Amino acid sequence: MGGKKASDADPARSLVLLWSSHSKPGRSGLTVRSIVLAAIELADAEGVEAVSMRQVADRLEVGTMSLYTHVPGKAELTDLMIDTAFGELYPDVDAPSGQPGGWRGALEFIATRNWDLYQRHPWMLHLVSGRPVLGPNASLKYEAELRPLDGIGLSDVEMDSVLALILTHVEGTARLQATMARTQRDTGMTDAEWWVSTAPLLDKVMDGSRFPVASRVGQSAGEAHQAVSDPAHALDFGLARILDGVTALIAGRERT
Repeated sequence: MGGKKASDADPARSLVLLWSSHSKPGRSGLTVRSIVLAAIELADAEGVEAVSMRQVADRLEVGTMSLYTHVPGKAELTDLMIDTAFGELYPDVDAPSGQPGGWRGALEFIATRNWDLYQRHPWMLHLVSGRPVLGPNASLKYEAELRPLDGIGLSDVEMDSVLALILTHVEGTARLQATMARTQRDTGMTDAEWWVSTAPLLDKVMDGSRFPVASRVGQSAGEAHQAVSDPAHALDFGLARILDGVTALIAGRERT
């Protein structure tokens, strides 16, 4: 997408397009949905950098100008891709609230679903979107993810902040996972192979007596993860600490 941000789309034009019917075919037989799905398939296969109006048109075997009668440009297409992907998260708005384990189980479910979404569509991590995409699926996502936090002793601002903390943690660990996978593809070397080749050289230049704690902890973590880091472990560990903190916050309110 050439670094194009979702927020570069014209807000009014993007909102109308997001909330309009995507299944109505035009004279070419194309629909907005078919265009968006083709763009997502292209991004899944080749990365978001490969997505352009021309490449999507080639995938659909139509002329590029046919796309512009449905989608004004790349920025609007990006909005539609993100909102469509969000539609994969939950079968209905009460799915997170219906999980066992109360609000904590619901937030674990939310974290897992968002993590899995990034694994299917890692291109989402590379789109710069300082402002949210305000489409129907994004709105349903926000509603669904807030409902388990409603009525448990948090203020509205705290509900939003807890959800943001969870989602930011998931996004960060998913981005690390994607970066590690890309590095492995680019170098043709697994983390374990990289470490085997690097460790002997590191032993020669790094004085263990100068960095005793770093040496001990780094070795322990490397042996545990068989890699420089383990994003899945980081996800679970960090999520548990976040939820412990929310539990303490709620408990503190109940004591006052």
